[in-house]
Amino acid sequence: MAGERNHVIDVARAASVAVVVVFHGLLYQVRLAGDIPEVVPWAAPRWLYPLTWVLMIMPLFFVAGGFGHALTVDRMRREGASYAHFLASRGRRLVGPLVLFVTFCTLIATVAAWAGLPGPAVTLSRALMQLLWFISVYLVIVAVAPAMVTWHDRQGVVPMLVLALLAGVVDAVSFTHGEPAWRNLNLLFVWPLVHQFGIAYERGWFRRGRAATPWLALLAGSAGVALLVFGAGYPPSSVGFADLPIANIQPPTLAMASLALAQCGALALVERSGVLAHVSARTERALAVVNALMVTTYLWHIFCILLAGTALVLLALLLPPLDGLLLNQLVVAGVGLVFVAALVGPIGRLELRLIPRLGEVQDARAVIGAYVLLTAGTIGVWQSGTVLHPAAPWSVVSVALVWVGSWLMGRAADAEPRRHRVAQWGR
Repeated sequence: MAGERNHVIDVARAASVAVVVVFHGLLYQVRLAGDIPEVVPWAAPRWLYPLTWVLMIMPLFFVAGGFGHALTVDRMRREGASYAHFLASRGRRLVGPLVLFVTFCTLIATVAAWAGLPGPAVTLSRALMQLLWFISVYLVIVAVAPAMVTWHDRQGVVPMLVLALLAGVVDAVSFTHGEPAWRNLNLLFVWPLVHQFGIAYERGWFRRGRAATPWLALLAGSAGVALLVFGAGYPPSSVGFADLPIANIQPPTLAMASLALAQCGALALVERSGVLAHVSARTERALAVVNALMVTTYLWHIFCILLAGTALVLLALLLPPLDGLLLNQLVVAGVGLVFVAALVGPIGRLELRLIPRLGEVQDARAVIGAYVLLTAGTIGVWQSGTVLHPAAPWSVVSVALVWVGSWLMGRAADAEPRRHRVAQWGR
């Protein structure tokens, strides 16, 4: 049935969260120079590059998003729900996580700036807010998701071909002119293309029909990555390292979409095998909790890794003979996962209190206005950081937009109580 959970998608998302935390824990090496800790970007050995494609899981988030949006749009059609209701239902879920995270980071960065460190506060805040590229892109995709589902249902593969062609053109121009920044345009082509794969997955393109279909998707996607890397000169790693700062993930290349196609084939093979067709009630509840905390984990995992690194540095200072073991990257990543497991639950409960109620009636213009402000603010914070200081005017504007957009979304998502109060006052 359409409303049932897809355990393959849920397990993929849960595993993806763990991979993100571990990978980010490996990106930097912590060393002690006497009693002074040093953080050094990691230059991975070249033999590891192929493994980065196997472990690159970011496309799965957008595949899962397309899958979920297809189900949601189907439900909207059955119930006759409005676009404002869809936008409010999706937008309000991000209000709690965004407001808490942005406000917390704003407090720390602003105190540092007014304490006499505006330059470092702006630089470090902007670096940390690079995390919000994912939320920014997701907000844009959510806004057009109903139209993209309809486009898929009417024309099938056409939107995928259009988006793939546009992504390929952006890559070609970028590589030809040596301007990787131009690939930022592919945030609007590659990830929506992967989102379309998720819609197609829900519609049964990979998981139903001919048994050869998922194998063809897996082979075609893998061959596409190999052709782009070895034949077209794309970066050999899916992610950037100290000696390879510009790779295929940020900004994305067509190779990410090709990888997503292969992953859809792999997901379909798992689903067709039936290995996750039935799971225990306990496992299902655990998967539901992990997926509900996905955004929370994503936003806070860097802080958890920093806490883990700090704790291990202090321990290494107390136990110098063990500093090599304690500051090993795998140990830092593992302890980071422990901090994530310990902290995201309480943080998630606090976020839940900040999520506005979704009523039966929405103020359509207010919902759209709130969503636009929330999206613009998130993009602005991603680009400029969270410092409330004259040294960072765009940061001030962006944080204000997040706050105002969140407040307005709370009012717009549930317009019925105010209408009822107005009617009561008018009597």
